[in-house]
Amino acid sequence: MNYRHSYHAGNFADVLKHAVLARVIAYMKQKEAPFRVIDTHAGAGRYALTSPQAEKTGEWLGGIGRILGAGTGPLPPAVERLLAPYLDAVRQANGGSDTPQRYPGSPAIALSLLRPQDALVANELHPEERRLLQQAVGRDRRAKVMGLDAWVALKALLPPKERRGVILIDPPFEVRDELARVQEGLAQSLRRFAGGVYVVWYPIKDPRPVARFHAALRKLAVPKPLIVELMVQPPTDAERLNGCGLLVINAPYTLKDELSSILPELSRRLAVVASAGSFRLESSNETGIPRVSAAKRRTRTST
Repeated sequence: MNYRHSYHAGNFADVLKHAVLARVIAYMKQKEAPFRVIDTHAGAGRYALTSPQAEKTGEWLGGIGRILGAGTGPLPPAVERLLAPYLDAVRQANGGSDTPQRYPGSPAIALSLLRPQDALVANELHPEERRLLQQAVGRDRRAKVMGLDAWVALKALLPPKERRGVILIDPPFEVRDELARVQEGLAQSLRRFAGGVYVVWYPIKDPRPVARFHAALRKLAVPKPLIVELMVQPPTDAERLNGCGLLVINAPYTLKDELSSILPELSRRLAVVASAGSFRLESSNETGIPRVSAAKRRTRTST
């Protein structure tokens, strides 16, 4: 494994992934019953935005840096409210500051949002990343750090003893058949734990493999899928990360409406070039919905 998230922490893809994860956890907390978050590719847990790796790419400046208002102005109040669980976790990691020097990864964000009765399993195969992950979250009694292959870990961990769970699947996509592995892993996981909320991240470089992935999932009859995609530039170069997506299975019933408020603002703020951003928000009973550009969305909402 060569992928190191320290080069990419806090970028636009993290913003989308962690904003959605935070909304899902907020929904799960509406019931008193405990639940478990399982993070299959947890990474190091926390990242220094002043590190040589982060400074080399500067990706966070086009991600969380823009969301916290560096030259972009305050968020609309409704969006600020919906993003509050996520942004509070980021601010907490920075002593309350809106000028981030550190970025919490998904296990740290999840742990900051969990209640005393909830639990986190953070799995990371890479030894050095796992050592840092242990330092980041392993001292909390609610957290357990593991070092298994992600798909082996899911077999061992599902179903969770709480019978309520959020499963975040965020592979590094270092191999060409990663989407096929995700498809197979999801099929196996759903047989073990059909009622879990699954949040699956995927990159969008060339849209064609992603379209094939969605078609394959339709054949699996995946329950209640919600497709959430954010493009920061048109996919004219299939070698670049032009956008990313999330497949949310058994999505909270409130999530689509919440994202319909959040995504226009994210696509506007995070676009590489003004008005080049777009998003897609599609539930299981909809097909053929085009991407909506930030500019078009503003036109629609102003009429």
